[in-house]
Amino acid sequence: MTTTPEASAAGTFLLGGELPVSRMGFGAMKLPSRDWEGPACDPEQSLRVLRRAAELGVDHIDTAWFYFFRDVSANGLIRRALHPYRDDLVIATKVGPGREPDGSWMDPADRDALRAAVHRDLRALGVDRLDLVYLRRLPSQSSIAEPFAALAELRAEGLIRQLGVSNVNAAQLAEAEALAPVAAVQNRFSVLERDEADERLLADCAERGIAFVPFYPLGGTGVPDHPALRRVAERYGATRAQVMVAWLLALSPAILAIPGTSSPAHLEENIAAAALRLDAVDLADLAELTAPVK
Repeated sequence: MTTTPEASAAGTFLLGGELPVSRMGFGAMKLPSRDWEGPACDPEQSLRVLRRAAELGVDHIDTAWFYFFRDVSANGLIRRALHPYRDDLVIATKVGPGREPDGSWMDPADRDALRAAVHRDLRALGVDRLDLVYLRRLPSQSSIAEPFAALAELRAEGLIRQLGVSNVNAAQLAEAEALAPVAAVQNRFSVLERDEADERLLADCAERGIAFVPFYPLGGTGVPDHPALRRVAERYGATRAQVMVAWLLALSPAILAIPGTSSPAHLEENIAAAALRLDAVDLADLAELTAPVK
C-alpha cells in the first residue's frame, strides 16, 4: 500500500451509543518507551507521532496513567501534542493496576486509589471529564464488582462519560453491567491469540452495541513470518502487520483497532490498514492462523 488513507476509511462505531469514533484508533502504551523496562523513546518523536495521527483522522486514543517510563508519561505527551483537544477526539484511559515511580507494579487499586487515579488522569490530560475509563482487571481479581462500583460513582458525579472493562470474561462483564452501562470491553485478542470464550464475548458485545477493543492487536511478540500472512500481504502490496490489523476490522463491526507505536513510519503503516478490505479468500487463507484455542 503506497498511500496513507485516513483512519475513517475503517468506518465508524458509536461508542456508548453517543460517541462516534473511527474504528482505526491509536494505542499510546509505546509512546514513553518500547517496553515496560525500556529503552526510552525520543519524546519529540512521540509528539510527532501523536500530531501525525491527528492529521490522519485518528479520533480515538487509548492510554493509561500507568503508561510511563521514568519521568515521561503517555498522558503528558498526549496533552503536550494535542491540547486543546478537537471536539471529536475521544481519549480512553485505564485504571486498576498501580505502578510505583520506579515502574514496579503494585497490588490492585482499592476504591480510594481508583478515585485518585481518575483525578490524576483528569489533571494530566487537562480535562474536566474523561471520555471513557476502563477498569483493568488483574489476574488476582475474580470479582470486579467493588472496584467497578467506585468508577460508577465517579461517572454519576460527572467525572467520567463512559465506562469500560478490560481483561474480563463474560461473568465479570455481567457483574459490571449490573452496576452501570458498559460501553467497551478491552481484552487481549489477535489473529494469533484468541479462544472460544473471547469469540463468544465478541459476538455478545457486537449484538448489544458494546465496542470490543483488542489490546496487542499484533500479538504482542512481534509480527510472525507466516506463509498465510505473506500470501495475503502480497495480494495487496501490504505488510503482514497491516493484514493482521485488517483481519480484526474484518472480523466484526464492533471491533475498534488501537495499534500503537512510537515510530512515524509504523504509524503510517498501521493507519493505512484502515483501507485494506480482506475478502473470503483472504480469510480462508488465514484460517490456519485463526483457529481458536478451546
